[in-house]
Amino acid sequence: MSKAERTRSFIIERTSSLFNTKGFAGTSMNDITEATGLTKGSVYGNFKNKDEVALAVFENNSTKMQKLIAAEISKKKSYREKLLAYPEMYESNYLGGALDGGCPILNTAIEADDTHSELKEAASQAFTDWKDKIAALVKAGIENKEFKSTTQPEETAINILASIEGMVMISRLTGKLNYRRYVLDALRKQIQEL
Repeated sequence: MSKAERTRSFIIERTSSLFNTKGFAGTSMNDITEATGLTKGSVYGNFKNKDEVALAVFENNSTKMQKLIAAEISKKKSYREKLLAYPEMYESNYLGGALDGGCPILNTAIEADDTHSELKEAASQAFTDWKDKIAALVKAGIENKEFKSTTQPEETAINILASIEGMVMISRLTGKLNYRRYVLDALRKQIQEL
């Protein structure tokens, strides 16, 4: 890895929680220089602008989250257990503890919806990739006769993600952990009935 690549990685790592907690609009260049200890010139020597930093940070955070999920899913044997890993992870706050500020896809999707088309597109692609991975698990479970043949993989994946992301938003907004439990219990039931 070249010095420039190491510096870019350093900037991304040092600002990942900053962008995920404060958002794009709330993160200033002063915040970035304070978090990295670098000058604005050093940051701009490695990234064209704040937008480019934000996109790289989003990609890093999204990839980190997906790797954590994949690692947990890989420990499970059946496809039902793999899907049930989602409520397990979110109930234990496994993912929330790994990424300051929570889900980068949810955070970015909400902030960038009407304000930043490139970040919105990145969040949309990350969501689509995540949906496709869940749908593939459902499809494999159908083929393996673990799930009913009438189960719709994409519909099921969307419902799982809507439950997860809705639960994250509601529990973070209200601070009520019992709301998280309600949604996760319903999600477990949905997966058991596939």
